[in-house]
Amino acid sequence: MKYFLSSLLFITSLTFAQISETKSILNLKNKVIENLKNQPSELNVSMERTKKNPGLAIIYSLLLPGMGELYAEGYSSGKYFTIAEGTLWSIFIGMNTYANWQRDRYKAYAITNAGITPEDKDAYFYSTIGDFLNVNQYNDEQALNRDFNAMYNVETHYWSWPTTEQRKAYRGMWTSSEQTFNDIRFVIGALIVNRIASAINAVRLISAYNKNLDTDLSWNISVGLSSQDNVRSTLVLNFQASL
Repeated sequence: MKYFLSSLLFITSLTFAQISETKSILNLKNKVIENLKNQPSELNVSMERTKKNPGLAIIYSLLLPGMGELYAEGYSSGKYFTIAEGTLWSIFIGMNTYANWQRDRYKAYAITNAGITPEDKDAYFYSTIGDFLNVNQYNDEQALNRDFNAMYNVETHYWSWPTTEQRKAYRGMWTSSEQTFNDIRFVIGALIVNRIASAINAVRLISAYNKNLDTDLSWNISVGLSSQDNVRSTLVLNFQASL
């Protein structure tokens, strides 16, 4: 009987403690709701759109055409400059590779068929040996023109083509290489023009972008509680954007 009374007293105490805790939570909830009713909070977030710098757009376009337009948020037109840049670089690499390959070919051909030694030979020497069958023929022509300083030393700058056809074959390889090297200059010019055109277009887009920034864009967020008679209180979020 004594054990039963002790257990009953413990259960009763625990029940009253739980009821008291529940009342405390309800009181805290009511206080929070009341505070939100009386003092609604408001949060303002400002998102400022700053003007863009034309100088940066020019620098970006000169580094890589199309990047100035990307900075100006107008890459729909800038992508064409980027595509052109990639195409021009592909052409440049291809032409440069071909020209160097032809240069190696005609030098190897001259060593094998004309008996030249490649040491200390300049570009003029490789051009000259394609026009004369041998060094003696070349020296004779310089002597007739009384241009003795242009004559070659036979021992150091010897060459002799066995046939005219071999000389012409060499001349064809030399011409192909040199012509390709000359054409590369036009590709380089196109790369420069592409950068200038991209920079001009980027500045135009920057000007249009900055003109549209008359006022800043801002967001206003309000947080509060709305309640009516016999209606459960609800949390209200208000968003307002202004230009």
